[in-house]
Amino acid sequence: MTSLISKPQIAISQPHTNVVEVQNLVYAYSHQQPVLQEISFTLRTGDRVALMGATGSGKSTLLENLIGLKQAQSGKVWINGIPISPNTLPQIRQQIGFSFQDANDQLFMPTILEDITFGPLNYGVSSIAAKEKAHQLLADFGLEAYAHRSAHELSGGQRRLAALAAVLALDPAILILDEPTNGLDPAWRRHLAQVLLKLPIQVMLIASHDLHWLGRVTQRALVLSTGKIQIDGDIQTLLQDGTTLDRLGLPVDW
Repeated sequence: MTSLISKPQIAISQPHTNVVEVQNLVYAYSHQQPVLQEISFTLRTGDRVALMGATGSGKSTLLENLIGLKQAQSGKVWINGIPISPNTLPQIRQQIGFSFQDANDQLFMPTILEDITFGPLNYGVSSIAAKEKAHQLLADFGLEAYAHRSAHELSGGQRRLAALAAVLALDPAILILDEPTNGLDPAWRRHLAQVLLKLPIQVMLIASHDLHWLGRVTQRALVLSTGKIQIDGDIQTLLQDGTTLDRLGLPVDW
């Protein structure tokens, strides 16, 4: 069986187009100080970006703003030139694959095979094609033997991989992952990195505290602190700057 990750699924013809644009984003929970303040950045085709920051810095909140799960008090977000609004959310979400920090938020069907086919079937893909894709993804993640099991019968790491397979089944142009290595042992962390590096994705944005792993799968780092992006630059340069990482609450050796 041919692996899904070894063949292009998206034609990327414009290597410098803006895929995600965020301008002056401000978000606050009710009656609280803003979690995000004047956030601005652009992600272009081919970008693989790490979103870093200490616990509570607003990483998950920012990701949820990018897919319309939260609505900012001010500022704008564009996805491939389309502004996020209630009217455009269905169109936006067809382009984005989002993997939650808790895999249980995405796995709700009786079996993981059904979890993976759920999205494609809802977008009109035939049952045969959806199942073929699901089995290929299960093979990519070493989960073929668990196709007809409930997510509750899987380990935490296996559930995370199954949730990611469900996201990839929709062939997203943009992949956004929140703490994807949680619960994975070193061998599976390495395998996940190998899978991600082969994906034909326009843009990949990954929030994680796993700094060394991020250094293997991303090229650029956005660092959140005190509600703002304090650093936007080359991740390898940042990972070699222990003083700056310590100041931002990200000691690289711990």
